[in-house]
Amino acid sequence: MAALLALGLGGGAPAGADPDDDGLKQALDNVLADERLEGALASVVVADAASGETVYEQSAATRLTPASNTKLPTSAAAMELLGPDYTWSTDALTAGGDLYLRGTGDPTMLAADYDALAEKVAASGVDEVDRLVADDTRFDAVRVGNGWSADYESDYYAMQISALTVAPDTDYDSGTVVVEAYPGKKAGDRPVVKVTPATDYVKIDNRGTTVAEGERDTLGISREHGTNTIVVSGNIPVKANATKEWISVWEPTGYAAAVFRDALERHGVDVEGRTLLGRATPERARTVASHASMPLKDLMVPFMKLSNNGHAEILTKTIGVETADAGTWSAGLRGVSSYLKSIGVDTSTLRQVDGSGLSRGNTIPSREFVKLLTAVQDEPWFDAWYESLPLACGEDRFVGGTLRTRMCDTPAEGNARAKTGSLTGASALSGYVTDADGRELVFSVVLNNYLAGSVKDIEDAVVTTLAGYGADTAAEPRTQRTRGVERPADVECAWQKPRTC
Repeated sequence: MAALLALGLGGGAPAGADPDDDGLKQALDNVLADERLEGALASVVVADAASGETVYEQSAATRLTPASNTKLPTSAAAMELLGPDYTWSTDALTAGGDLYLRGTGDPTMLAADYDALAEKVAASGVDEVDRLVADDTRFDAVRVGNGWSADYESDYYAMQISALTVAPDTDYDSGTVVVEAYPGKKAGDRPVVKVTPATDYVKIDNRGTTVAEGERDTLGISREHGTNTIVVSGNIPVKANATKEWISVWEPTGYAAAVFRDALERHGVDVEGRTLLGRATPERARTVASHASMPLKDLMVPFMKLSNNGHAEILTKTIGVETADAGTWSAGLRGVSSYLKSIGVDTSTLRQVDGSGLSRGNTIPSREFVKLLTAVQDEPWFDAWYESLPLACGEDRFVGGTLRTRMCDTPAEGNARAKTGSLTGASALSGYVTDADGRELVFSVVLNNYLAGSVKDIEDAVVTTLAGYGADTAAEPRTQRTRGVERPADVECAWQKPRTC
């Protein structure tokens, strides 16, 4: 395993650093002297990926909110503790006249998968059951993470977590529905509303109005607190594009059961009684149909490229199940911490309270991210994990991910792979980049408490400066082209719908 050096506080060159890197250190100091960071906090470390030797550090031990960089320890621990070939099963079983739908946490279950499961149930000879029972007991009943803001409740990136859920699309945004509102044919008509997947589990309260072509579009879509009533309100002009929102559901177990029950009906399986939620499947139950998820190594791509919060939290609870027989956040996070300790990360210097980084209770210094990134290079699953990191200016969404629009036309394009992180006043970028001499570097940039709308270009300037540096090159901050429209970085670009990266 690559050597890990103890990193200290301070700025600029670490003690004993190679004097040939002085120009690089000065260039990075200049980048971080940006006036937008005045009064803010920056924790930055760069190290040689092969040796672990520190190349640059500034406030290396300062604990800051890393936002979605929290997914780095979560994902690495999942690959080690669960294994790259780990899968989740969703099963249909019969016992005592009831049909049980048992979930184990698969975040990739689509309505089409529930339909295929129902078809298998019918093919097994089951055509009538007393009740449908949804078994989500592999995880506890705590649906939202520690410190998640109530402001996020209906936002899809704060979806509730359950061992039984439904994703409306192949980004696998589990626990959400897609709601589209189209203008009516003429002014005064109600908008036409479509829900994907089609389900009566959510109710539409359509208060919107179609207005004359050219008038202002003010249409909004949101879910009322504690319910599955989705309100469509405001105005949409004739011939305007549809307003489209991804909305989290209240109680994803019920959502999965409703989608499955509809599928059973389509395939001729009559459920006579009501649906029951949260009851364990009896040991005597007989399996009549099963669906296996994709392996974890494949899930890593939508998870890390698009910074999917639900995947992170499901992985955390799954780690809890597999390491402590408890599908809870606390058990899962103990498993993550144990793995981090085993590879040399000093867990006494950090706090992790969820798997995704949505909570502001997470505080991790850049020094520990660099230790993690250096150590995992020796893991047998590293190549698959590395490939799941967003690639600078990688045009395809499942290549570039949240870096798809960043660092274009710079030495970092197609070179830097890193995990992004964004919350209001918190931004981070940690990963790998190769410099002009072919030296691979590990870096972590965590910025907090700034007032500017975005500091992403400061992170990018650090990385592009590293990518362009070599024995025969000047170490200067690099300019870049950014695809698309620059937007404030309050949340991950992949969390903004339609996707902005």
